Amino acid sequence: MAAAVAEAAVPAPAKANGAGAGAGCCAAKGPGYATPREAMEKGPREGLLYVTCVYNGTGIDKPDYLATVDVDPSSATYSQVIHRLPATHIGDELHHSGWNACSSCHGDPSTSRRFLILPSLLSGRVYVVDTAKDPRAPALHKVVQAEDIAEKTGLGFPHTSHCLATGDIMISCLGDKEGNAAGNGFLLLDSEFNVKGRWEKPGHSPLFGYDFWYQPRHKTMISSSWGAPAAFRTGFDLQHVQDGLYGRHLHVYDWPGGELKQTLDLGSTGLLPLEVRFLHDPSKDTGYVGCALTSNMVRFFKTADGSWSHEVAISIEPLKVRNWMLPEMPGLITDFVISLDDRYLYLVNWLHGDIRQYNIEDPTKPVLAGQVFVGGLLQKGGDVVYVTDDDKEEQYAVPQVKGHRLRGGPQMIQLSLDGKRVYVTNSLFSRWDEQFYGPDLLKKGSHMLQIDVDTEKGGLSVNPDFFVDFGTEPEGPSLAHEMRYPGGDCTSDIWI
Repeated sequence: MAAAVAEAAVPAPAKANGAGAGAGCCAAKGPGYATPREAMEKGPREGLLYVTCVYNGTGIDKPDYLATVDVDPSSATYSQVIHRLPATHIGDELHHSGWNACSSCHGDPSTSRRFLILPSLLSGRVYVVDTAKDPRAPALHKVVQAEDIAEKTGLGFPHTSHCLATGDIMISCLGDKEGNAAGNGFLLLDSEFNVKGRWEKPGHSPLFGYDFWYQPRHKTMISSSWGAPAAFRTGFDLQHVQDGLYGRHLHVYDWPGGELKQTLDLGSTGLLPLEVRFLHDPSKDTGYVGCALTSNMVRFFKTADGSWSHEVAISIEPLKVRNWMLPEMPGLITDFVISLDDRYLYLVNWLHGDIRQYNIEDPTKPVLAGQVFVGGLLQKGGDVVYVTDDDKEEQYAVPQVKGHRLRGGPQMIQLSLDGKRVYVTNSLFSRWDEQFYGPDLLKKGSHMLQIDVDTEKGGLSVNPDFFVDFGTEPEGPSLAHEMRYPGGDCTSDIWI
């Protein structure tokens, strides 16, 4: 697509109803829902999923793309990719995504959930996609170029995108354009997707960047810390952890002021803290962060004196293994979601291969309620085995789905508004996919599964009729990452 077209801004039409404008919104209200409970009880069943798909690092010299997947069981194209929107350049590494507006803008009837924001982790570009004209076939609206971002803010490696009640877009950036963690911070785009500058006050950048979530009633934003882009973009090296190139901190900011108030050192139990979420109830002052390398879910919470503290809430023990690069294998928690009623937490262990469901009605004492294996390095038929306490070699039974052996491990998950379905993809980051899963994932491509949830008694089961195979894509096998519903979901909407 010509650069001039890519850069052009499409005139904004009148507000539209239906999926493109945020399905389920009240007529006189803005996007999303008044409360998490309303979203859970009145939100429509999802019919489409937008999925970021990557060719970067696979050996296929094509642009990454946004896939539209049909998840409506009554549709003739159920469980299929029905549209592909390619990026304008090769080598982006599309990763996470977010909306221009969500439930934080529910009180503003002039706003609509229309544009999907696609930060490119490696190239630094930010794509803006219009989903309103045709939700089944989104169109490119604008490209914010990396050079413009770097020139005005010094930032690079954009990752998590959240909308703000002001209409601005805030994107965490993991470093400067050279990949140094010291240059990281938070990018602000205005409602027309022009670069405004940095969000945080000068001198208040975090030690490392990654994810963030804000809880306005407590005037707090908390961000997590993956590592220096110069380190992680070349693959994982344990020495880099010892060298201090990966994070173990949470950063507590004044919201919306941008002043860094407190840094929580998670220590040896909190290495590589990635996804961070508050409980959805905006009155709550607690949440969780998934620490990948140590495979702990750490709970953070406000104390009586107004400061913030933390404790390990869930611990996934490493397994003794044979035929692998190390004698012990961590679960590697790379993603989690919380149901909109704050009752259940779902997490993935990318290396062990399981998805877990925990009851968190008491946030201090999560209780395992369900578990299902959908891949991983320890599945039967593979080379790697885990060793039991009595020195027996074992592997996990992983079901085939529609005749397919499951590849890779569960990596990104998304939960339906009603909490009854979990969708899961299996790509983490192309270089790490290659390092940990090799050609089985890179050359055969990703897939997407649907996990059925028992929301009454707890429990998870694989839907045998749902399998999206990104290994059969027209341009060749691709790597699928984050998923979004047109009407909002459990990881994009924040309530104020």
